Amino acid sequence: GLVVTQLDIQPGECIKVKGKILSDAKGFAVNVGKDSSTLMLHFNPRFDCHGDINTIVCNSKEGGTWGEEDRKGDFPFQHGDKIEMSISFNEEEATVKLPEAEFHFPNRLGMEKIEYLAVEGDFKVKAIKFS
Repeated sequence: GLVVTQLDIQPGECIKVKGKILSDAKGFAVNVGKDSSTLMLHFNPRFDCHGDINTIVCNSKEGGTWGEEDRKGDFPFQHGDKIEMSISFNEEEATVKLPEAEFHFPNRLGMEKIEYLAVEGDFKVKAIKFS
C-alpha cells in the first residue's frame, strides 16, 4: 500500500485520492490520522471480506486499539471502477466525498490535523492531491 507521513492537513483542507478499484477487489482501506496506531478515520469499503458483503466500515484507532465499528448501508463502489474521493475534517467529524455519495464519521479523538495517510488493499492509487 501507499503511506504518506509528515503531512500537515488542517481543518477545512482536503485530501483527494484518485485511483482504481481492482477488478477482483475484496476490499480496501483509506486511513488518516497521526500515525498507523492513531487514526481519526479508517474508511474501509468491503466487497467481500471479514464476513461483510458490500459494506463500508468506518472506525477510529487510539493507541493501537480500534474503536466501535460504524457500518454504512450505502455502497457506491463497483469492481474495476475509477474513483476520486476527497477527505476533509473539522473538530466534529471527518467527511469522505465521492461523486455519488458522502459519508460522515465523528472526529472521536478530537484531532486538530492530519499527519498520516495510508491506502491499503485492492486499490491502485493513481494520484493524490492536497488542497
